Amino acid sequence: MTVVVVGDVATDVVAVLDGAPAPGSDRPATISTRGGGAGANVAVHLARLGTEVRMVGCVGNDPAGVGLVAELAAAGVRPALRTVPGTSTGTIVSLVEPDGQRSMLADRGANLALEPGDVALAHVRHLHLSGYTLLDPRPRAAGLAALAAAAAAGATISLDPASTAPLTAYGVDRWLADTAAATVVLPNAAEARLLTGCADPADAARALAGRHRVAAVKLGADGALWASGDVLVHRPALPTTVVDTTGAGDAFAAGLLAAWLAEPGIPPEWALDAGLAHAALVVARVGAR
Repeated sequence: MTVVVVGDVATDVVAVLDGAPAPGSDRPATISTRGGGAGANVAVHLARLGTEVRMVGCVGNDPAGVGLVAELAAAGVRPALRTVPGTSTGTIVSLVEPDGQRSMLADRGANLALEPGDVALAHVRHLHLSGYTLLDPRPRAAGLAALAAAAAAGATISLDPASTAPLTAYGVDRWLADTAAATVVLPNAAEARLLTGCADPADAARALAGRHRVAAVKLGADGALWASGDVLVHRPALPTTVVDTTGAGDAFAAGLLAAWLAEPGIPPEWALDAGLAHAALVVARVGAR
């Protein structure tokens, strides 16, 4: 049985700044280009952790798209990516501050052309859906189709809400209704607060666990929370030197899911530790994977 990831595939342009930005002037930076996209990041990390995974999405009819398909295949992911004529592959520019925090500029390109017909969920064991797929009206129908097909197949479903700004624009009530079938939700603290109206992340995790089987809330440097039923578990982040936080949430999701899917009855502490360990590896270097 295969894990299917539905979401964005993109080229990441990561600029690690040497000091604060200097509007109207120059600032030295170390700039690199590599594979990215929230969905593709999770897929690659899952494959590296030994999970059989298929990536569903879209790329443009350009050299970047060809390169990303090849990169995913080389990482052990089975690409199921439609090439969209006349459209550029998605590109994300990540500006990384000296403390490792980042701001992202997104041109989603061909990712916005995802259609319900692109989502093939035969023999799916688990669906991981990147929330960005729902947050734009163009690929939304495909995201909803993936959720419905996975639920009909009896598969488990994980979902990352993606980002507070587009989530606010989309509407919290609408998002909660659309994602009711999700088994595991993976918000960060800000997203959990937005989705529940709870100021305390622990209260937010409990509230989300009232809707879903598992809520795993990412707390950044403070680690992560697991809420399921009456269980609430906190685990601290692993000590590490933070170089770049790009993709940390995707790495956490993959680490947790790989452990949880391999052993569904795993203690929550072990699942959280698996996610946090994988995130610690990613933030210690430049790039999402």
